[in-house]
Amino acid sequence: SMQPFLARTARSLAPRHGASLARATIGVSAPAAARFERRSMSSTSGKGKKLVLAYSGGLDTSTQLRWLADQGYEVVAFCANLGQGGGMADEDFAAVEKKALQSGASKVYVINLQEDFVKNYVFPVIRSNAIYESRYLMGTSLARPCISKTQVAVALKEGCKYVAHGSTGKGNDQVRFELSTYSLAAGLECVVPWRIPEFYNKFQGRQDLLAYAKERGIPIAMDAGNRPPYSMDDNLYHISFESGVLEDPA
Repeated sequence: SMQPFLARTARSLAPRHGASLARATIGVSAPAAARFERRSMSSTSGKGKKLVLAYSGGLDTSTQLRWLADQGYEVVAFCANLGQGGGMADEDFAAVEKKALQSGASKVYVINLQEDFVKNYVFPVIRSNAIYESRYLMGTSLARPCISKTQVAVALKEGCKYVAHGSTGKGNDQVRFELSTYSLAAGLECVVPWRIPEFYNKFQGRQDLLAYAKERGIPIAMDAGNRPPYSMDDNLYHISFESGVLEDPA
């Protein structure tokens, strides 16, 4: 059963404070997918509500964090260390923590999930020679249930009834996050900004997000200087590229 595991993990987690990095090593397999009824919050009012946001430190989740806080939510940011950035140092995650707090988080968890990711997700896929269309290593899709598992544990520890992710309302990631969440804790609800009309009508594209970040004092260093004209998602297993010029029909 996953419930004893989630309870043990929730008790062992600690938010990051100062220079000490909160870490948790998880050692169980991913849960089987369960039948679920998709639920997401359509109301923008977050007054009196507390949620855990899966936070990367990028433009989307940083602006979503601030927007959710503006709606009244108490936002706990959770960042998973999956070996991204070629193996980010503690100092890099300290910058992620600082940015989350500047963006409106009440608390920040930075948790090292590399061992769990490799043992329980990457190795089984390698053993089964699972490669999509003989090319794609599925590193992004593999990471989502790994992230969700600990996000749920953080939510239980913090007494949250809501979790949030930054995935768009048109792709597979929203399903990966939400299936994982509902299979582990059916009582949790997902708050998905990209499916809330007040959010997606306000932010029609990247420039709207950048303008909002500037207006609210959210540092977006990655959007200054020489930045590739596409999006990258990497972890210690793979890197994938999408959006930008890669999806420009012209």
